[in-house]
Amino acid sequence: MQPFDFARTSDTKHAIGSKARFVAGGTNLIDLMKADVEHPSQLLDINGIALNKIERVDNGVRIGALVRMSDAAEHAIIREHFPVISQALLLSASPQIRNAASLGGNLMQRTRCPYFRELLFAECNKRNPGSGCSAIEGENRGHAVLGGSPSCIATHPSDFSVAFAALDGVITLRGPNGERQVKATDFHLLPGNTPHLEHDLEPGELIASLFIPDTPHARRSAYLKVRDRSSYEFAVSSAAVGLDLDGNTIRSARVAFGGIGTKPWRSHEAEAALTGKAATTANFRDAAEVALKGAKDWGQNGFKIELAKRTLVRALENLKPET
Repeated sequence: MQPFDFARTSDTKHAIGSKARFVAGGTNLIDLMKADVEHPSQLLDINGIALNKIERVDNGVRIGALVRMSDAAEHAIIREHFPVISQALLLSASPQIRNAASLGGNLMQRTRCPYFRELLFAECNKRNPGSGCSAIEGENRGHAVLGGSPSCIATHPSDFSVAFAALDGVITLRGPNGERQVKATDFHLLPGNTPHLEHDLEPGELIASLFIPDTPHARRSAYLKVRDRSSYEFAVSSAAVGLDLDGNTIRSARVAFGGIGTKPWRSHEAEAALTGKAATTANFRDAAEVALKGAKDWGQNGFKIELAKRTLVRALENLKPET
């Protein structure tokens, strides 16, 4: 780890006027600094800023960016009205990390691709733009089958971001030019030719809060995570789903995948395939086929395509009405 300056603030204006990197829980950034992947010269602790409330607002809930993962997961409003959010959070990391990590920081979480995190590998376009992507010809069992490019196939690691994208979440950002809102589905960027650019976040901007609309498909929602071991592990495949049902007919659906995309992967195609159909296994399977139509096998990760289809079907099966 290289030397850096450290300061604290409780003033939003001070934070957004600073050139420092923001730190809350630090569970991802500090790890990357220890690994010599990140080298910020200044860190600004923003835990003193009043961004740690969960509150009902018109048509939904607003969550401060500094709310801890564990607090959000156990909050009564989240558990009752947005179960997919609670489930995704509780299936993330360890209790100790969930107690420390903020939701804003979770959105900013960087990939666990070993070619990115290990300096032994020189070719990584995320870490060293223009150097290449070692994963494409290397060990890529855990890498993305959706959203990849010849420049990067690293998988996005967050569970919460997948559930947040599925429920039409909106992020409020505060910066030197004022406040703006960004849809969760637009916040994370596809790698394209610039995989080192991961977020729609301007210099000096601070994630202030997260909004989730309260809808029927949010209340009837679930998160399913498939991983190599039962705890403290990232998803090989996951699905965040929500259904608004009229009897056994799907009025609207929400579908997003984790573990298989270069960003939290919202599937509008699967949602359209489900809308107006009966909540049956056959229709769930048809939607899964549509969702993975554009998936690409990069060598060792081809198994994820069928696994993701089965993950989605099983997640939707958990929401079927009782007969």
